[in-house]
This record gives sequence, structure tokens and C-alpha cells, in this order.
Amino acid sequence: MDTILLPLRDGEAASAAVELAHRVATRFGSHIEGLFVRAVPPLVAGDGPVPAQYRRQYAEMWKENSEAARRVFTSEMSRRSVPFREMASGEKGPTAWWREIEGDAGDVVGSYGRLFDVILLARPEDSSASDWGDMCEAALFDSGRPVLIAGKQPVASIGEQVVIAWNGSTETARTIALGNRLLGDAKNITVLEIKGAAGGRVPGPSAEEVAAHLARGGHNANAKLVDAQGRSSGVVVLDEAEALGADLLVKGAYSQSRLRAMIFGGTTRHVLAHAGMPLLIAH
Repeated sequence: MDTILLPLRDGEAASAAVELAHRVATRFGSHIEGLFVRAVPPLVAGDGPVPAQYRRQYAEMWKENSEAARRVFTSEMSRRSVPFREMASGEKGPTAWWREIEGDAGDVVGSYGRLFDVILLARPEDSSASDWGDMCEAALFDSGRPVLIAGKQPVASIGEQVVIAWNGSTETARTIALGNRLLGDAKNITVLEIKGAAGGRVPGPSAEEVAAHLARGGHNANAKLVDAQGRSSGVVVLDEAEALGADLLVKGAYSQSRLRAMIFGGTTRHVLAHAGMPLLIAH
């Protein structure tokens, strides 16, 4: 986790994400790059060109949003005495930098995010916001990197009490591997497996086998099997994670297809929308 990309959408209250980025950066000596993606004013709408006055207003709106996001990021980094250095400086962190890029937010984050060890997303007031969802899915599917999503409130720790939402899938196995450094200081890791929830399990190793594998690597890991009792797997995962006091939930993204999840719902969509604690997720 030597480099962290922190995209900000506007001047929203991103204190939980900034605090989480700083906490991870302090632990690993990381470089944090704040990013704002400015949309390009449209040239054509409907049957004709967009009026120049509208394009100027559009550009001014995005400029104001970018300035608000920059103020949030720079003030929070300065308050924590994090020096601003370009990534190429090689200075040991925590260090910070700010970048603005024009384009589609999903395209930029999915592409530019390939340079970083993790993409950290602030959780918006409305997690169902389509632009946030598009950016999150682009980070998951296009960057090849794990995504760390901040909780609703700043946390006192990250990765001490870990819950792994195990469903036997390739995606969850990959997320565990990508997040291995974050698991290094865990006081306890609970590998959670849900019994009796539709769509909650695919063929693969058991939670007990995963816990044994983690224990072999020096982790204090245990397995927990929970009966869904009529609840969806997403509800059970979050109920159990909260009951266990998790400060990090680890989960694979979209073990079933995105289209099926969009139509019928799914564990990933529920957890993305409702997780109150930090969430490490990858596809």
C-alpha cells in the first residue's frame, strides 16, 4: 500500500476518507494523491451545438467543484502536517499531491488508478448516487487494483478486527491476496460463511480451510458459519461484521454477473450501498 489514489467528487464532507487515507499512509509510509476529474463541457446536444454561454457556465461549475475538493484535500493534509511531494520524489511518506484531469470520472479512475496500490473512495451522503456507483465499478473492473471504501464515520483503527465475507469465490480469494498487507497487524480475523442464503455461495474451499491457510501465515484467524434464517447474504454479512466490531470488511466483488445483480440485487450491491465500516473489495 505504498501509493493511494483518493478521488474526490466535489467539496463533500470527505473527512472519513481523508482520515482513512492518512491512517493507512502513516502505517505504510504511503504517498496519497488526491484526484478530481472535471467533466468536459458538451459540444452537441440534441440536434444542434450547445450554446457557448451554457458551455461557459458548465465549465465554471466544474471549476468551482474542483476548487472546493482541492481545498478540502489540501487543508486536511496540511492539518495533519503531510508534506506535498510529487510521487517521483521518492520521499518516504506520508506524502501528498493533488491532481486534476479532464474526462469521464469512471474512465479516468479506471485507467489512472492502475498506477496505484489501492484506490480509496469517499462514501457519499447518498451511496445510490449513479455517478459514484459508476466510478466505483470502473475502479473495480478497469483498474486491476483493490478498492478501499471509507466508512460513514472516521475510524480509530483499520485492519485490527477483520471480517472476511467468504463465499468460496475467485473474487474473494483475490481480494484477500491483494489486501494481505492490510491484514498484517490484525488482532483477529473472522472468516464468515453464510449458510442458506440464495446466491451467497459458490463452489470453493470452506471458511475453515481459509482460516487454516491464514493461520499458517501467522494470522489469528477463525471461521464462523452463520445460518441466514431468511435474510439475504448482504444483510447477514453487515449484521455479523457490525456485531463483531469489524474495522475492516473484506469482500470479493460481483461473484455473480453485474447484470444479474442489477436486476435481482446481490450481496455486492447491498454491501456497497450500506456498509458502515471500511470495505476492501476487488473483482
